[in-house]
Amino acid sequence: MKIGFELNLQQTQKLIMTPELRQAIQVLQYNTMELKEFIEKQIETNPFLEVGDKGAETAAEKPAETLEQKDKLDEGKKDEIDWHEVVEKYDDISYKSYTQNHSETKQTFESYTSKQRSLSDHLHAQLGLSVNTEKDRMIGERIIDSLDKKGYLAVSTMEIADQLGVSENDVLEVLEIFHTFDPAGIAARDLKECLNIQLKEKGVFDEKVYEVVNNHIENLACNKLQCIAKELDVSVTRAQQICDMIRFLEPKPSRGFHLDDDNIRYVTADVTITKVNGEYVIMVNDGDVPMLRISNYYKNIMKSVDDKETNKFLYDKFNASMWLIKSIEQRRHTMYKVAESILKHQINFFEKGDKYLKPLVLKDVAEDIEVHESTVSRATNGKYVQTPRGLFELKYFFSSSISREGEMDGMASTSIKTLIKEMVENENERKPLSDQKMANALNEKGIDISRRTIAKYREELGIASSSMRKRY
Repeated sequence: MKIGFELNLQQTQKLIMTPELRQAIQVLQYNTMELKEFIEKQIETNPFLEVGDKGAETAAEKPAETLEQKDKLDEGKKDEIDWHEVVEKYDDISYKSYTQNHSETKQTFESYTSKQRSLSDHLHAQLGLSVNTEKDRMIGERIIDSLDKKGYLAVSTMEIADQLGVSENDVLEVLEIFHTFDPAGIAARDLKECLNIQLKEKGVFDEKVYEVVNNHIENLACNKLQCIAKELDVSVTRAQQICDMIRFLEPKPSRGFHLDDDNIRYVTADVTITKVNGEYVIMVNDGDVPMLRISNYYKNIMKSVDDKETNKFLYDKFNASMWLIKSIEQRRHTMYKVAESILKHQINFFEKGDKYLKPLVLKDVAEDIEVHESTVSRATNGKYVQTPRGLFELKYFFSSSISREGEMDGMASTSIKTLIKEMVENENERKPLSDQKMANALNEKGIDISRRTIAKYREELGIASSSMRKRY
């Protein structure tokens, strides 16, 4: 056995993630709002970038020349570069917007809406009109600070009394005042107290309603109407009427109010698909994205400066700005091609509705527009499209397939969910359809689906089981 050192030459090929490629991938992942924030940060750090009002030639039309100049620099030929010629070649480069001129003030829906008032502000305003002493005001403010996201009092009255150095009776008196505030049920200590407060506020005096809330709330949650009727010594129909009255109450008093710690997410459509004269038109919404162009001032500096280090710095910033403009343009092109492919595959959905959504996976779109699946995933993740049928996430149009008799492509899971929802809406409330009956009905239509799958889709739709939907 021979052991020793040898020198071998092996040729391999692998992908290198250059900073430019990383930036292009990053730009593609951004939605419209994130892209706007990213561009604003780039403008602050790159002196060559500036916001322009008029678009000219896009960066996508000249990518090869930029890379050619970069190759010259990498090969050690930077002294041979004619900076005057380089600058003149890109003299008309800018990022062109594909929307209308924004010189006029754009009116949005938010222009006509008022700021939503928070629950804390709403309660402080009522507290100021309901108490007279500084001590009661102090207790009231502590109660407001102690509310959880549902609007319930998260701490005990004894704990509040100990923290403020007052008696528990003082806290209870202020808490009783809170129980008269709007929304009804605010600052309740549990669900039963919250429902009792709302019933009193509505002027309900039926003792049996209060008995259901206080003693049979678990049976109400499980829709065990016969047990409730037996305990109250009333008919099942009467028990159902009582339960319906209680179900109309609000178990979360804070619902509808903006909470201080709410993380509200605003959705902006990245693509718009509209129907004009019988044809669908696709538009990439980049109107809010700043229109980028190369600064003439720094281009002139590049022509006049002879220092090598300064030239290197300026050229790096110049090339970085060109790559950014190219990446934005490439993102727009990819988003358009992906939306166009989705429209082509799901044309029946746009024409007829949810039931006609076809099975679609990332690979289908990737092969159609001749890109990698990861590119399609990045172009659709977290992005939304505005269509004549509403606002949808692009991922909505991708769904698994359920085999269907006589059809090769099968049926999309989203379409199955639509059928299940329609069956529940049209069922006999006294004899609601079980999961097995819905599976049998779909099997008769040639759709191969099991009871377990029906139960899974029903839960995803937020539809209760047949026993919970039964009416008397």
